Amino acid sequence: MDRAAVARRVHAPVMEKFSFCLIVGLSLWLRSMPGAAIEPDEVLKESTFVPMRDGIKLDTNIFRPPNAAEPLPVLFARIPYSQDGFEPEARRMAAAGYVAITQDSRGRYGSEGVYSLYWGEGRDGFDMVKWIREQPWCNGKVATWGPSYMGSVQWLTAANRTPLDAMVPTASAACFYQNVYRDGAYILTLLRWGIGASLYGEQTSLGGSPKWNEEWYMHLPLNKFEELINYKAPVQREMIEHNTPDGFWKEVDASLDIPTMDIPVLHMVGYYDFLCRATVYNFQMMKHKSATHRSRENQQLIIGPWDHGTGGTKVGDVDFGEVARVDVPGETLGWVDRYLKGIGAGTPYPTVRYFSMGENKWYTATDWPPPEAKDTPYYLQSGGKANTRGGDGKLGVEMPSSEQSEDTFVADPADPVPAVPAQGKAYIDSFGAFDQQAALDRQDVLVYITPPLEKGVSFAGTPYAELWVSADTPDADWVVKLLDVHPDGFAHPLATGIRRGSARDSDLIREPLEPGKIYRINVNIGHCAARVQPGHRLGVQIQGSHFPVYDRNTNTSEGPSGSKTLVSHEKVYHSAARPSCVHLPVM
Repeated sequence: MDRAAVARRVHAPVMEKFSFCLIVGLSLWLRSMPGAAIEPDEVLKESTFVPMRDGIKLDTNIFRPPNAAEPLPVLFARIPYSQDGFEPEARRMAAAGYVAITQDSRGRYGSEGVYSLYWGEGRDGFDMVKWIREQPWCNGKVATWGPSYMGSVQWLTAANRTPLDAMVPTASAACFYQNVYRDGAYILTLLRWGIGASLYGEQTSLGGSPKWNEEWYMHLPLNKFEELINYKAPVQREMIEHNTPDGFWKEVDASLDIPTMDIPVLHMVGYYDFLCRATVYNFQMMKHKSATHRSRENQQLIIGPWDHGTGGTKVGDVDFGEVARVDVPGETLGWVDRYLKGIGAGTPYPTVRYFSMGENKWYTATDWPPPEAKDTPYYLQSGGKANTRGGDGKLGVEMPSSEQSEDTFVADPADPVPAVPAQGKAYIDSFGAFDQQAALDRQDVLVYITPPLEKGVSFAGTPYAELWVSADTPDADWVVKLLDVHPDGFAHPLATGIRRGSARDSDLIREPLEPGKIYRINVNIGHCAARVQPGHRLGVQIQGSHFPVYDRNTNTSEGPSGSKTLVSHEKVYHSAARPSCVHLPVM
């Protein structure tokens, strides 16, 4: 009988016949054993300061099971926010038979030093793991855990050749440039976070940053945001000014070190998370490029219908139901149990678990995208009047005829298309599955849509748009949304991608558009899996902005230092010679 079963029997009514002393004695004996079931509120907490290599001391909380008779494996998380918010999870881990450690990043809350965002996190992570391994309560096994920022610093720690037995970096970016830029566009919705997170000196709490005003998103030039808030946020300003992956980002690019890593990693992320592409990239690199066969064979991706709140049920206007819920701490414990305790080590597990929207069902795959997915182009067609859902835009698997003409829309930086269009001019900085019907009625939005489907269409992977385009300005953006249009008109965005014209060939080298010249561009729409049910319609929505999720393109090619704007007339061509289409990975 396992220990958990013994513990349950200890508390069963039949045991009331035994003496009080026997019950207490047996209970204490069980709880002194590694892995014995205890409650999180019984976990012991110790606070200390751990010195780094330069003498700076970092505020650290250590959570341990009571009466642990032998050293235990350790789970460690570095946090730029308050440790208090992660104490329940740390206690749950300690109750499961681990030593759980949380630590304030350098210069944050109780830690000494100056905070400089991700820069320096890798060195401190290495020093902390070295210190952990020297402690008598560590059995030599160490793993890292945590979401978002906490996930990304795990990659920086690993890139410092830190010996780790497993990692669980939920919604993370190994390359920090991928955290804040998307195919040439700055993820503007991160500005609010970045202002607070990048402040130096005495400003150590995110809660102490200036009160945000949504109108600030409209401020130009973008790199002069400090004059609005009357605060200095130099790291955030530098991230905006270095809008290409140049040498500024090298210290916070752990992806270059993935070929040297030998670590089992559990990757979890949502389709609507701004870190989805970065997380999937991490998984793909570790599965196919990491150092050893062991590492490549011990990667798992869990990808579902979530935003940055990984594991929930409702995103924007869509509730996917309880079937979408995932216990992230539970998945974390299951993963580290395998590699730090050997529990379930011989049991096979799926390399990929993915959620299919529209049918709200989980599937498994051997890789991502699923190898069985078949690339299927859906072509854009119209008579030149695809503006709004009342236009003549059509979507189908047939190649367009040579007679078809182009569609034109206007991209005005003074009137960007909102990411959450039902709110009108109230720009909301949120990712998610928000109904697009209000946007589909705008003249600056092109709409291509199928008739109601007789048979459902299922796809899983990375849809992308292949577009033939031109603009009459030195720069322009093309935003592409993939839609599931319900019979009642509800327009569910399944995925959204953007391509900045000046970054059409490379993020590193920005080249202005030649006004009027026709270019073929690819727009990565994003990772997703869905089934568009019979009676629904598959749609594609194209526009010049997605605000304030991404920064407005001023259309001048001046970059973040420009304050002048131009109205761009953008065109999308579709004919036999220029067959603009969306490629779906159809199952």
